[in-house]
Amino acid sequence: MNPSLAAEIRTLVAEDLASEAGAGLRGDDRREFARQCIFEHLDGLAGAVAGESPAIAPTEEQAVAQSVLDALFGMGRLQSLIDDEDIENIDINGCDRVWVTYADGSKELMASVADSDDELIDVIRSAAGRFGLSERRFDLARPELDLRLPVGSRLSALMAVTARPAVSIRRHRYADLTLGELVDLGTLGEDLASRLAAAVRSRKNIVVSGAMNSGKTTLLRALAAEIPARERIVTIEQAFELGLDAARHRHPDLVALEARPANVEGEGLISVADLVRRALRMNADRVIVGEVLGDEVLPMLNAMSQGRSGSMCTIHSDSSAGVFRRIASYSVQAPERLPLEASNLLVAGAVHFVVHLDSDMHEIADDAGAQVPPVRSLSGWPGEAGMHHRFPSQQARQRFVSSVREVVDAEGAHVVSNEVFAPGPDRRARPAAPLRPDTRQELARAGYAAPVAGFPA
Repeated sequence: MNPSLAAEIRTLVAEDLASEAGAGLRGDDRREFARQCIFEHLDGLAGAVAGESPAIAPTEEQAVAQSVLDALFGMGRLQSLIDDEDIENIDINGCDRVWVTYADGSKELMASVADSDDELIDVIRSAAGRFGLSERRFDLARPELDLRLPVGSRLSALMAVTARPAVSIRRHRYADLTLGELVDLGTLGEDLASRLAAAVRSRKNIVVSGAMNSGKTTLLRALAAEIPARERIVTIEQAFELGLDAARHRHPDLVALEARPANVEGEGLISVADLVRRALRMNADRVIVGEVLGDEVLPMLNAMSQGRSGSMCTIHSDSSAGVFRRIASYSVQAPERLPLEASNLLVAGAVHFVVHLDSDMHEIADDAGAQVPPVRSLSGWPGEAGMHHRFPSQQARQRFVSSVREVVDAEGAHVVSNEVFAPGPDRRARPAAPLRPDTRQELARAGYAAPVAGFPA
């Protein structure tokens, strides 16, 4: 593709869009208008050079058109990576240091996504102004950004506090799925899926825990799919990521709330904690907090224990037992400075189940049982010509539920819980202890039945 031709067409189409701003073109109509303008200008340029040079090839036209559309409506050269369904994570350490991690666990260094770091910052700043509920800043005064991209990916960016701009994009491969589909993917077994589905239907409060990139958001979506369609849901996030509002067939009565940073004068801040408190006045049957990261934990627990049963959230933790320590640490840092004993009492009165996710990597073998050799290679990037790298690529990442705890009570400095599913030899969740009798009866009324006699239900 000819970069100068693409830049020329982009300028012309931008002028066309500006001239049509008053016509009220929005969304797909605006994009289609831009596409028509692109090919009109390409036809004009081809006619102007007829007899002097060959006409523009169709493949060149398509490449230029896609480049212009990506620049005007997407994320420029980054857009092709965002649209690649095989890519799970994109990590950028400067415009020419672009690492992608594929779903199979392989990792590859890609071509530059901008001609300079300043251009990369401009691309991110443009996205901050166009995507999301309201314009967000990305500059020296506010050098951090969290943003949901139109395709549902989550973008996190930093500048000024790093030598070069750093951008991480997490692409969600499963935007709308059920617990049954997670069973097919190997995330959990059928009995555990049935038990969790009954827990949601019987309005148990559930905390989903795990490390980064362990599948917490995916599991939360699948749990939410069990919520009856008649119920009103309010979701609350720092930056939109759950995307439950897109699944209208499952959640027809849903309001998605997003926190808002302060403006340049330091005004207008609306935190996740503020939104959780506001949700209590929105006639919500259930409140779902996408990710608990700080002092919003107290209003979240209050919401769970004050008539909003059936609510859910995710939290970072290295184990199911570690969730209680994490909640306690957030509580003591909150403005209320809640002591450990009070925090534990709040947890005991609010949380019914903690579901913990883990992950591992395993080699993929071919049909003959031999290990498949690495297939993705890295070579010849700027400044490192001649170097050749082969990463151990043919590894599959498996995310799975490893532990489930039922919260029983609190005793001073400890939250009392039963690990009803504990890690087995392969670290996957295995039945370990029976549920409390009253919980078992509630889940049974919601449709759960132990699969065999003597099973610890």
